Amino acid sequence: MPQSRHERAAELHNLAAHAHSAAATAHGKGDHLTAHELSKQALEHSRNAHKHSEELIAETARSEKK
Repeated sequence: MPQSRHERAAELHNLAAHAHSAAATAHGKGDHLTAHELSKQALEHSRNAHKHSEELIAETARSEKK
């Protein structure tokens, strides 16, 4: 069964949260290079999640106007 758009948005938000958590752990261990790379990944996941959520909102608004 294909993944719903809501499930995909939730997955993207979860990926961002996981990357933020992993970055914090790496930073706490003094591994600043890994923490920096994980923070960059978290930011990218957050941006993707935000974009996907905005698209979902726009799609919902369009279908409600019909």
